[in-house]
Amino acid sequence: MAGLRDDAQWIVMMGFVVSFSLFFLAMVLNQSTLVGQTTAESVLDFPKNDIRDVRSVIIQSSLLESSGKIDANHAALLQQDIIDIAQSRKQAVIQFQITNPNPPADIHTYVYIHYNNGVTAYNETWVSS
Repeated sequence: MAGLRDDAQWIVMMGFVVSFSLFFLAMVLNQSTLVGQTTAESVLDFPKNDIRDVRSVIIQSSLLESSGKIDANHAALLQQDIIDIAQSRKQAVIQFQITNPNPPADIHTYVYIHYNNGVTAYNETWVSS
């Protein structure tokens, strides 16, 4: 810059200042949109429909088992299929336990459901009426 006049040096220096300030503002705006995006995604990560689907299949299998339409061997295979399909398609860990009623003492079927996909954990106790 030794060969330039004073006016030209100011123009070049102001060009650098403006370009660096625009670069800094672009970085700040980029970070703010990332924070807003991850916050919005955390709200959308709740798998409401996935939980409803798994819950309905588990309740249907418990009703089949408690009504006597399938035997204990087929019920165990059905439960394992539900767990395997949830793991492979939804990447969710499903655990559930079906407690069948004892007819004289209790007429209700109890289903304990645990759903966990790594982000959301859901627990429920369902009681038949």
